[in-house]
Amino acid sequence: MMTRYHDTEWGVPLHEDRKHFEFIILDGAQAGLSWQTILLRREGYRRAFDDFDPVKIARYDAKRVTKLLRDLGIIRNRLKVRSAIINARQFLKVQEEFGSFDRYIWQFVGGKPLSGRHATTSKESDAMSQDMRARGFTFVGSTICYAYMQAAGLVNDHVTECFRYREVQQ
Repeated sequence: MMTRYHDTEWGVPLHEDRKHFEFIILDGAQAGLSWQTILLRREGYRRAFDDFDPVKIARYDAKRVTKLLRDLGIIRNRLKVRSAIINARQFLKVQEEFGSFDRYIWQFVGGKPLSGRHATTSKESDAMSQDMRARGFTFVGSTICYAYMQAAGLVNDHVTECFRYREVQQ
């Protein structure tokens, strides 16, 4: 599963808003956990969170939160579940302001992937985190933002010997 994720998704420059939202939710859910733990629950998240539709998630109420906290297919952490809802609302505001979340998020790297940082944070993830938190997003610290940047291809952290390194260079 981890190999398939690496070989097909991780680090590929992403330009679909719904996929951006999926990675924001999943990277936030990963806080304090392994990525493998999250990948094992990815289908559970898709089912529980309406296929990562931010419009639907933004309307979730207390009753829906209670239902989610009983769902064995996701990480049942109240703060992380609430974060998904809060972030859906903020995500929609960013889409409205910038025309797309993609346009907003790529500005932090100048519109093209950064190459080979192999770090846990960067000045770009610091700036992204600060801006997202100012906009009301939660679970978007610099380390989570950097992991998101790796997943969404904003930074190419494949080692140069990896076959994916050249494939995802833009």
